[in-house]
Amino acid sequence: MEGNRGVVYTGAGSVEVQDIEFPDLVLKDGPGVPKANVGRKCEHGVILKVITTNICGSDQHMVRGRTTAPEGLVLGHEITGEVIEVGRDVEFVKKGDIASVPFNIACGRCEMCREQKTHICTNVNPERPGAAYGYVDMGGWVGGQSEYVMVPYADFQLLVFPDKERAMEKILDLTMLSDIFPTGYHGALTAGVRTGSTVYVAGAGPVGLAAAHSAQLLGASRVIVGDMKAERLKQAESFGCDTVDLTKHDRLGEQIEQLLGVPEVDSSIDAVGFEASGHGEDGGEKPAAVLNTIMDVTRAGGSLGIPGLYVTEDPGASDKDAQTGSLKVRFGQGWAKAHHFTTGQTPAMKYNRDLMKSILSGNAQIAKAVNATVIGLDEAPDGYKDFDSGVAKKFVIDPHGMLK
Repeated sequence: MEGNRGVVYTGAGSVEVQDIEFPDLVLKDGPGVPKANVGRKCEHGVILKVITTNICGSDQHMVRGRTTAPEGLVLGHEITGEVIEVGRDVEFVKKGDIASVPFNIACGRCEMCREQKTHICTNVNPERPGAAYGYVDMGGWVGGQSEYVMVPYADFQLLVFPDKERAMEKILDLTMLSDIFPTGYHGALTAGVRTGSTVYVAGAGPVGLAAAHSAQLLGASRVIVGDMKAERLKQAESFGCDTVDLTKHDRLGEQIEQLLGVPEVDSSIDAVGFEASGHGEDGGEKPAAVLNTIMDVTRAGGSLGIPGLYVTEDPGASDKDAQTGSLKVRFGQGWAKAHHFTTGQTPAMKYNRDLMKSILSGNAQIAKAVNATVIGLDEAPDGYKDFDSGVAKKFVIDPHGMLK
């Protein structure tokens, strides 16, 4: 049996690359695995040799100690890999296939999966709807920031690339299909972006940049991105977005009016989530700041896409309400303006095939938009530190040195 190494959460602010168990077609006991999931047989699954696995902003929330993630958790839910072992019950996926793994774990059998709501599958997590790899409260499935990983329900879940050679040529784009490209696209689509739309994107991290690029693909006439990191704003400008430096301006509507002639947009996207900050020089952490701001600047009857992560438990929050996910949202404002809100995990499978075709045709340039940056597995701890500092990079881990 081969060895395996992975990126392990070792406490607030710390990750390490450690020797971990080689995956098997069963979910064994381990950090974060609910008792009802221990020993779950996965003959419907496959073992992947990981080609690429990405560091995500959602991972950073855990690593910062802002969730109840247990120490010892193997991280990573953005996975692309080569099939090296196939379970007895797998019918259509074969050894040697290269595939993208949706970050949502879904059975394909329950009512939610049949309705394409794979983000809230009711069969894969005994504690709540929905599951993911290497994530707190998401069923205990082992993460994929590793050399090898097990993927259950392979026939249903895996997006197999039609041409292996072409896939490796486009791997830096295709690796984004596991999460941030569908997530950004979902944010833009649920915000009602269409031909001619004006759009505000809160946050110029990888998901925000993916949302901005998605808004362009959907036909937006102007995309405005707000952030507090100059480097990230520069990255947004590199593919045609307008930007607002939120450290210098606390009245977003005025900045939008300078750009558009009116102080509002048709649609807004929250790509920040619960660790939001207030605007201006002395903003400080204000977890409802983005939600309240996008209601402010979105026109009456407009829609808000909210792919940014919000949690039910935040032990590091500055006030007791926020520690349980209770935020001071001006919901009356949204009600008065008849806003439409869409929240929750993204059902990645709803979009990944079409986005794959857009990448392979050359229409989508998602790796360029998010500044995909390749690192080795042993460099992952430094990648986490750099990402946490706000660099304008999407770190792509190459565990086996397979990328040119």
